[in-house]
Amino acid sequence: MGDPMLTVNGLRRRIDAPAHATALDWLRGEGLTGCKEGCAEGECGACAVLVATADGNGGTAWTAVNACLVPVAALDGQEVVTSEGLGTPDALHPVQEELATRGGSQCGYCTPGFVCSMASEFYRSDRAPAHAEHGDAEHGPNGFDLHALSGNLCRCTGYRPIRDAAYALGEPTDADPLAARRNAPAPEAVATDITAADGRFVRPATLEDTLGLLAADPGAVLVAGSTDWGVEVNLRGRRAPLVVAIDRLPELRGIRVGDDVIEIGAAVTLTEIERELGERVPLLGELIPQFASRLIRNRATIGGNLGTGSPIGDTPPALLALGARVVLASADGEREVELADYFTGYRQTLKRPHELIRAVRIPLPLAPFTAFHKIAKRRFDDISSVAVAFALDIEDDVVTAAKIGLGGVAATPLRARATEDELLGSVWCEDTVREAAIVLGREGTPMADHRASGEYRAIMLSQALLKFYSQTADSQQTETVEVAS
Repeated sequence: MGDPMLTVNGLRRRIDAPAHATALDWLRGEGLTGCKEGCAEGECGACAVLVATADGNGGTAWTAVNACLVPVAALDGQEVVTSEGLGTPDALHPVQEELATRGGSQCGYCTPGFVCSMASEFYRSDRAPAHAEHGDAEHGPNGFDLHALSGNLCRCTGYRPIRDAAYALGEPTDADPLAARRNAPAPEAVATDITAADGRFVRPATLEDTLGLLAADPGAVLVAGSTDWGVEVNLRGRRAPLVVAIDRLPELRGIRVGDDVIEIGAAVTLTEIERELGERVPLLGELIPQFASRLIRNRATIGGNLGTGSPIGDTPPALLALGARVVLASADGEREVELADYFTGYRQTLKRPHELIRAVRIPLPLAPFTAFHKIAKRRFDDISSVAVAFALDIEDDVVTAAKIGLGGVAATPLRARATEDELLGSVWCEDTVREAAIVLGREGTPMADHRASGEYRAIMLSQALLKFYSQTADSQQTETVEVAS
């Protein structure tokens, strides 16, 4: 292995940094101070930069990520563009020009982050004016998706001029080098081994090498998107003797749809899952837009969300309702466990220290009636107070199968077994649902913390089932009208 290198704004630079250094700190140390630290936990987007990633079709996508969370060592061999690389004072990039023209910047602290997130959407290859002439509430007439800016916060300008700038953008020109770069493959992963005073960072070349490292050092910290570990490093000063990056391992990166199962590699990002499976698996398609922000979803992985064992992760309730199983791999081989059995206590799981999550498997066929309800203080980019996922089979108005996943109401994510039993074999009607809603409100141990009281959580659980029933009733009524017409 040679010296770790990173191409920034078209120039190759040697990465000479501690093992736990973030991309943000390294870039600022290199004099690229456009990206800022606002929150150090991926909430504000002031640190956003563009990374060249594979677009799934042999080309490159310019993906916006939080530089405050990504270890700079994880970018060895990769390409990054910062706000300085988009334009100059004498030749502004179209995004910068529109923001300036429409008054989208005042103090300017957050502006470089907005610029990079906006540029990512500007270069999205399938962006097209697919909506009505004046767009809709969340899309512009130019096809710009406002959710591209969901992870960027502004406190002085207000969002309307920023939105106006986004909606005024045209298409990249043929002379735009970043647009042309999309036609070439993204950089391949590079095996990396950095040892410094604060620890060692390794990106193994293969899964076999990774499992060998874990066998030799079960205490190693595994990182993929680093959206959780990065917060620990920044805000809690966590350091580990050995950090192993697994986000680019091919064995963890695929999505396979078979006749009886969908297998999702543990290192597939939530953005990729939304793109590939959002329509195929409606429950995931409903969940993912409510998971943090686009900046986070561009790095966060499904395996990472399960690996933390958090009781308030958003993917576990949906995966529990889908009857998912987890594939655990070690140097001794693989084993498969039911996700419903995977969580054993607060942030504790069946995964052994020398194992990693290789994949998540969702059995087919899928339940025809599904919904994901997230109760939080904000509509987007917030932590759940309660999360509920439903997956029901209903035949001739009778519930023939029921799976309900819960998050935020106990020390672990869990299946609402008592409610499932209450519904199974019952007529799907308002009386049944009201009785079952009472049972659902008692599931888990609805706890009280700074996000919500136990009483509030119990009420929200009950209301979630009533809301789900209303949704299915409306859906069935719509289908009846369509058939009749």
